[in-house]
Amino acid sequence: MPSPCDPEYAPAGDVGAALMVIDSRLKAVYDGSTGTDPEQRRLVEQYAASLGPEGGQDLLDGACTLIYMFMRWLRMACEDHGKDVIASVVPDLVASLRMMRRSVPPEAIPTMVGLVVAAGTGLSPSLWRQQYGDWTDAEMNPLEATAFLLAERINRITDDRAFATTMVGRALSSAEQG
Repeated sequence: MPSPCDPEYAPAGDVGAALMVIDSRLKAVYDGSTGTDPEQRRLVEQYAASLGPEGGQDLLDGACTLIYMFMRWLRMACEDHGKDVIASVVPDLVASLRMMRRSVPPEAIPTMVGLVVAAGTGLSPSLWRQQYGDWTDAEMNPLEATAFLLAERINRITDDRAFATTMVGRALSSAEQG
């Protein structure tokens, strides 16, 4: 019996916009920026505000789709080396999120871990989260941080600072062509 959290039932959301946010964060970190550029943060906030309620939900679903895609890639990479993706990813993710005290409240960490575990076991993170009600404002930064940390982990594994975003960009391009 298929799960109600099966990815085939999940909305993909605005993956392109979510990818743009994560890509800009990765570039800021790789360029050695300390903190978030206020102008960049203002532009992202202005863009998010312009989306309206439906667009905001699309951006959330897009971020969850990124998490799913990143965890799918990580799962395949771990399996190639005889490792379990959950055991390989979750402890480091929790440690990193705990260090982000200003952006990630401790009470949001279990939800982010749940999203990652759902994705790592082949479930839709957005449908998994939907079971527990609406997203909260306190979960927005942790969601972004989770997607960022997974992308950064992929980039470190591949020794390519653009691998994660390029991988998703290629998948989006091939989906549009097909």
